[in-house]
Amino acid sequence: MDKGKYYLTTAIAYTSGKPHIGNTYEIVLADSIVRFKKLNGYDVYFQTGTDEHGEKIQIKAEEAGKTPQQFVDEVAGEIKRIWDLMNTSYDNFVRTTDPMHEKKIQQIFKRLYDQGDIYKGYYEGWYCTPDEAFFTESQLVDGKCPDCGREVHMAREEAYFFKMSKYADRLMKHIEENPEFIQPESRKNEMVNNFIKPGLQDLCVSRTSFNWGIPVTFDEKHVVYVWIDALSNYITFIGYDPEGNHSELYKKYWPADVHLIGKDILRFHTIYWPILLMALGEELPKQVFGHPWLMVGEGKMSKSKGNVIYADDLVDLFGVDAIRYFVLHEMPFASDGTLTYELVIERINSDLANILGNLVNRTVTMTNKYFDGEIMAPVEHEPIDDELISLALETPLKVEKKMDELRVSDAIDEIFTLLRRSNKYVDETQPWVLGKDESKKARLGTVLYNLLESIRIAAVLLEPFLPETAQKIYKQINTDKTDWDSLAQFNGMVSGQKVGTPEILFARIDAVKKMEEINKINEAKKASEAPSQTPSETKKEESKETKEETAEDDGLISIDDFAKIDLRVAEIVKAEKHPDADKLLILQLKLGDEVRQVVSGIAKYYEPQDLVGKKIVMVYNLKPVKLRGVDSNGMILAAQKGKKLTLISTLEDIPDGAKLS
Repeated sequence: MDKGKYYLTTAIAYTSGKPHIGNTYEIVLADSIVRFKKLNGYDVYFQTGTDEHGEKIQIKAEEAGKTPQQFVDEVAGEIKRIWDLMNTSYDNFVRTTDPMHEKKIQQIFKRLYDQGDIYKGYYEGWYCTPDEAFFTESQLVDGKCPDCGREVHMAREEAYFFKMSKYADRLMKHIEENPEFIQPESRKNEMVNNFIKPGLQDLCVSRTSFNWGIPVTFDEKHVVYVWIDALSNYITFIGYDPEGNHSELYKKYWPADVHLIGKDILRFHTIYWPILLMALGEELPKQVFGHPWLMVGEGKMSKSKGNVIYADDLVDLFGVDAIRYFVLHEMPFASDGTLTYELVIERINSDLANILGNLVNRTVTMTNKYFDGEIMAPVEHEPIDDELISLALETPLKVEKKMDELRVSDAIDEIFTLLRRSNKYVDETQPWVLGKDESKKARLGTVLYNLLESIRIAAVLLEPFLPETAQKIYKQINTDKTDWDSLAQFNGMVSGQKVGTPEILFARIDAVKKMEEINKINEAKKASEAPSQTPSETKKEESKETKEETAEDDGLISIDDFAKIDLRVAEIVKAEKHPDADKLLILQLKLGDEVRQVVSGIAKYYEPQDLVGKKIVMVYNLKPVKLRGVDSNGMILAAQKGKKLTLISTLEDIPDGAKLS
């Protein structure tokens, strides 16, 4: 069965830091779609990767004391590690610092310039550093970036511009003639009404204020602006050639069937990208799907809010397939989803442990108990079987329809409808009662066959979403009939063969104990991470995150807030290394007649013996905590630049215990 090609891409992840579970959702969503398409008979190509140029990355690299290339190498490696951890089956993990890609971007830029689509000018406007985008006054929302809600600043520099307006009518015509091009529908209305109809501004496509980018070959003080560089990855890495000598891979797979992206970058993919392709004379992708966000509680994940959750931490707590199931099932088609630890536990217990795991376990157990594991032929049919068999045969078609619309959560619901009906069938037929009557053996064999076959069909359909779990089910029911064609008939289980050994797929979780464990882990992480940053670093980080990730707080405090902080001079009378943490030192601080113990993350900057006798400034009224099992009662102040850290002291010799104001 060959249904033709299917090329899907994710947005390439920006290498500014470790991706959280909201970022990771996209790659898991994409993986579930392409796995289903492969099962359904498509020749699939799946591309993901990292976006590695731009001002924000250059700034972060400088702050970390690294070159931009060193910085993106490390972050790209971490992103790939998490994509692999989540069992995603991409065909190509691309990086925009690849020399091949950089050369092609230079050729694309030059071609657009030569054909008059790019011209030089000056840009003066509002600039959002995190999004690396310019905006006019009218495009701002409450004076903030219209895409992310963050602060913008006025910028002016020489730049090259792309003539967006030249292609605006053609783009509008394409959207009208291809109603599936932008999905969901609400996203399309937003793009048309907010950006295209008011009139497209020419797009700034080069920068001179930083140099971490691809140089413009004919004007090397300019670097190619991020959107031409990043967006073009969808064609450059499958063999697009600006001179027309495209690879066989490109000829086979382009245009993309779906660009799967977050809703916050929809404008770049549905306006800038198609217009760029029009200028290059290439076909447009068939569909751009802007998926919603995964929220934590009621808010977007943000370091400054302290609510960031990472995929690898969740996997450590619950396992890969449990987290894949949660993010795929809990995200509605067009609205944001919510993640909390309590919800994850609830879903695992109700859906995975009870509905799925319990069904498989007791069916395999009963087959072993009553027939020594042998699968019996279904020879004694009763009318009660018809509803289950009919639903089992209808479910693949229902799932296929939902997946064609990218309604992944709804597709999973269809599979679990079959699993719920199978559990109901167990209650209706009561195989444990049939097993007590020797004359009912044939009927019991039929009931168990129907259950095993329903489980097989459900497992095949679940494999795109829970690949490891599906393999475990195949092993327990002992089947190799796992292809799409095998779902057309209710006869995939082979009588006479034996099932395997029943094993628990998902253990039920004690919610109270698990939340206690999670809270302890999170508290320990906060404690171990907090001292590794000096107060000056913390303030800098919080200020930066506030600007980048929230639009609600300007970061300023009142004089009343400042008055709450009790700063005092202290003399270090003893210093020693923490027995269980390389970054930490245990300090004894003398404040007049009092001695305080403080644990501080300065071990890589100072030897303990070098600190004794020094007078420093500390936060006296900080709430006591335990850091790696050691009490810490306060915080010392320090300043850091690059790799150098200096403890804050006073200009003159002030008695220890003196209060600063």
